[in-house]
Amino acid sequence: MIREKKLKRIITFLNTTDAMAFEDYCRSKGIPGRLIPVPGEIAAGCGMCWMAPMEEAGPAEELCREGYPHEGLFEIMLY
Repeated sequence: MIREKKLKRIITFLNTTDAMAFEDYCRSKGIPGRLIPVPGEIAAGCGMCWMAPMEEAGPAEELCREGYPHEGLFEIMLY
């Protein structure tokens, strides 16, 4: 079976501490997504990013809009 790429929301961070804190918070609130290495198509600070399917990314995006420390928000096609 061939997997197909789907549009994902990527949130990058300036440092690993912020990325790991974001992961902990999202898990505690049941916000979908996970930490992954930053894809090669994106140049970002710490090398870790949060990835969520676009259709489930709303809660994580809202955290960023409310001021959670992050570097950038991206949309990218990933497996």
